[in-house]
Amino acid sequence: MNHYETVFILNPVLSDEQIKETVKKYEDFLVSNGAKMVSKEDWGLKKLAYAIQHKKSGFYHLFEFQAPGEVINPLEVEFRREERMMRYLTVRLDKHAIAWAEKRRNRNKEKA
Repeated sequence: MNHYETVFILNPVLSDEQIKETVKKYEDFLVSNGAKMVSKEDWGLKKLAYAIQHKKSGFYHLFEFQAPGEVINPLEVEFRREERMMRYLTVRLDKHAIAWAEKRRNRNKEKA
């Protein structure tokens, strides 16, 4: 099982309920396909560097998970089909990135 991190941007016109529903949908998709969720982060509404689909902001979310490599392609197909999704990026983490992500999670816990 590889360690992955996915960041995705949701449309800014969505209600809180629609955002939670969409995030839950993809979390359930990953878990049902054999992934183990390591962490989830809601980064909130952020301004974009450039307009995407004529929008200047979006709701950012981060998933960190462990999953077999076969899960990533179906996940990204689902992302492409989703109208609420503006952009996404999935990367496989190496040992240095895993250590950095762990440090970031601990730092965020201390702030909260």
